[in-house]
Amino acid sequence: MMPGGFGTQDEFFEVITLVQTNKMHRVPMVLVGREYWKGLVDWINSTMIKEKYISPGDIDLFTVVDTPKEVVDYILDYYSKHKLEPNF
Repeated sequence: MMPGGFGTQDEFFEVITLVQTNKMHRVPMVLVGREYWKGLVDWINSTMIKEKYISPGDIDLFTVVDTPKEVVDYILDYYSKHKLEPNF
């Protein structure tokens, strides 16, 4: 996910919810731009996890990076450990 507006946030939360609730297989979720996503990640940690609306492990469903190389490295590493499967 690149920085964006409400639509980007909606798409991020749609996918992470489907993965979290086991409605779809886990996929590598990458938020690009640590500075942009910092406020959201801080809020997820300080509010959603603290208030027990999500499990502490749910924060591991995504990663935050800054560079295209980090994106590629994360995805390659992810699929070296997880089977690539169709989502249907």
